[in-house]
Amino acid sequence: MALARVNRDSAVQWSRSTLPRAPALIRFRWRYQDERVKYAGRGTVRIAPPDSLRFDYAGPFNWGSGAAVVIGDSVLWADPEKNFRSLIPAIPMLWASFAMVRPPADDANVLGTQIVDSLRPQRRVVWRFAQAEDTLDYVVTDSAGRESMLEAEWRRRGKVVARSRAKLDAVQRPASARVDFPEGPARFELTVGMVDTAAVISPAVWRSPH
Repeated sequence: MALARVNRDSAVQWSRSTLPRAPALIRFRWRYQDERVKYAGRGTVRIAPPDSLRFDYAGPFNWGSGAAVVIGDSVLWADPEKNFRSLIPAIPMLWASFAMVRPPADDANVLGTQIVDSLRPQRRVVWRFAQAEDTLDYVVTDSAGRESMLEAEWRRRGKVVARSRAKLDAVQRPASARVDFPEGPARFELTVGMVDTAAVISPAVWRSPH
């Protein structure tokens, strides 16, 4: 579809609207699968707006447990790092899995469009953040009386790195998500069990265990 240039400030404002306004704690179940292995377990995400996220995960009987802290698009620390990188190879998709979007980079070209389907009724808003090597596309689908959805695609040098689809519940909180990595191929899925927006997050959770 044809996309037009959009003022970056409007994209920044939209991306910030996807973030919780206060610290939040999200508990979820997850599954990971590639050509060699299948893992499943539980996890917790702690979010401190506007750009901090701690991701904890554990498999059955705490096998394969680990944690990581992400600041913006960078991993501050991960323990064990290899396990986290294997489970979450694309940081922008981690944010998108929980229906959150990072603002476009300062040097990104921002494009977008809006499509309204009066027959359903349904509204789709499309954003593209394009840099020299990386391009991030987001599509928000709002359907009257139905769950909303955030789809994302990350391409590097024209090649798809990952695609995600996150569903939001009636109050616009993350409900479930699926992330596909075509090159693997691999898939990461999660189902949210609880969102606590009254959670108190201790400063200690942001520190590395080492």
